[in-house]
Amino acid sequence: MQGKIIIFSAPSGAGKTTIVKHLLQVNPHLGFSISACTRDKRGRKEVHGKDYYFITPEEFRQKIENNEFVEWEEVYEGAFYGTLKSEIERIWSNGKHAILDVDVKGGLHIKEFYQDRALAVFVKPPSIEALAQRLVARATDSASSISSRVFKAKFELSFENKFDKVIVNDNLEDAFRKAEKLVNEFIEVEDSVL
Repeated sequence: MQGKIIIFSAPSGAGKTTIVKHLLQVNPHLGFSISACTRDKRGRKEVHGKDYYFITPEEFRQKIENNEFVEWEEVYEGAFYGTLKSEIERIWSNGKHAILDVDVKGGLHIKEFYQDRALAVFVKPPSIEALAQRLVARATDSASSISSRVFKAKFELSFENKFDKVIVNDNLEDAFRKAEKLVNEFIEVEDSVL
């Protein structure tokens, strides 16, 4: 089996992480690609090496210099995120397809890098207002952080047409079903077609 990549991108708070976690629970052929980042852990729930690789900005910059990333981005000032090439290889060596939960720019870079071997899915909130409400309800960000995330989301929504597929997340169960269908259809495509 040739490994494939399924990319889920969205503005912060649109539900991509929830959808990806669901797909990992229901599909044993998927392996989660853990991103590297320089931000602090959110509360006690996030675990190094499971949710993210939490590294210092200096370590991150060294990995950039060593060409260890498929993609990387300074998502917010001083907050770097990236996808390590070694993560994709780790998942493929375990006989699985890689599933990624990344920001919009990162998703497009990964799609460009892997071409037809990757499926890029954009998760869209039903509205900017609904997105803002979700970010407030999540209670993990300050008011200024929420404001900057909503501002950035307006820009990110302009990229939805560059993705292979779009899921509007207005009902989580419906979004789960659509995501399952898209992923199953993609990984069932014969490698020879690619």
